[in-house]
Amino acid sequence: MTPRPRRTAAAVSALLAAAFTVLPATATPAYADTIRARQWGLEALHTGKAWQTTRGTGITVAVLDTGVDATHPDLAGSVLPGTDLVGFGAERGDRAWARHGTAMAGIIAGHGHGPGGQDGVLGIAPKVKILPVRVILEGTDKARDKARKTRGTALAEGIRWAADHGADVINLSLGDDSESAHPDAGEDAAVQYALGKGVSVVASAGNGGEKGDHISYPAAYPGVIAVAAVDRYGTHASFSTSRWYATVSAPGVDIVIADPDRRYYEGWGTSAAAAFVSGAVALVRAAHPDLTPAQIQRLLVDTARSRPKGGRSDDKGYGTVDPAAAIEAGKKLKGADPKAAVAGFTGRYFGPGPQPVPEESHPVGLLAPLAGGAGVLLLAAAAVLWRGARR
Repeated sequence: MTPRPRRTAAAVSALLAAAFTVLPATATPAYADTIRARQWGLEALHTGKAWQTTRGTGITVAVLDTGVDATHPDLAGSVLPGTDLVGFGAERGDRAWARHGTAMAGIIAGHGHGPGGQDGVLGIAPKVKILPVRVILEGTDKARDKARKTRGTALAEGIRWAADHGADVINLSLGDDSESAHPDAGEDAAVQYALGKGVSVVASAGNGGEKGDHISYPAAYPGVIAVAAVDRYGTHASFSTSRWYATVSAPGVDIVIADPDRRYYEGWGTSAAAAFVSGAVALVRAAHPDLTPAQIQRLLVDTARSRPKGGRSDDKGYGTVDPAAAIEAGKKLKGADPKAAVAGFTGRYFGPGPQPVPEESHPVGLLAPLAGGAGVLLLAAAAVLWRGARR
């Protein structure tokens, strides 16, 4: 990744306290077919059918996160030069470096490794390119306390940077859903900037389902495809935040993830769900490159499976995303001007919309750092699955 000056003003913290807790490795290493067999999310999203049309060739997904390990065997050759907007904290080789970002990149674009790519993690869009943008720190990073004391603009800067450097989709498996969370004008404007340039923006709905369902940003900004989590049975995950902004759902429980340590883990959270949907959007963009973010969002909504009673719910949005169905439905559409389409997002939300902000709350315009002890950023690891690639 492109080195950046160390700037505390741009620092925000990943909400990963106690995440990736490593349990004892299995006595017998799991083989590749076991890893793939555990990737239930690919089958649940009818990925094989979508791959009959495309695997994402020609599309770039920006992963705004803790960094991405470009040398991981499952991502080698798929990670573009990126940028670091934090400027301090863990570095390559440290345990608290790029774990979450690498996991998300693997869900999106993992291509496996070994003969025929049969080993390791396979992503939903294995032919896309990943553009890494470091905007947060891992929860275990020793510099996290330093980041908490700053009010940075890294997220807004990162969204704009990604939109200006070739991203077709921006994945935001992050956010702030603490009790003090509030919208930030700079972040909102950055999202609208990206949408106006034809870049789809996907974010995790939040992991506060058991902690009060606090609104999470950036998921709540207009135009963002906000993703809730479901389990392998299509049931709403209890941890997944239920709010008016939920657009669609995707797998977020017992998800196999790759790690810079070359092991594989199972994790949970709406971050994983968002990564799946970013990959789904990439597939739709690859099949229909002229469609606008608004058109793609509508396709995902109209073709979602397991639609809740009444057509939509705060738990699951409009249902589970189905990229194959969206690709098929997209054949009937003609592209439009994304700058004109973005106007349709302004002031419009899925569901009843947000409640008025109480006078005692933080006003719109304050910079909201993605920091704190409670929030959306996911992935508590459940178990080591496999030692990983042969070195």
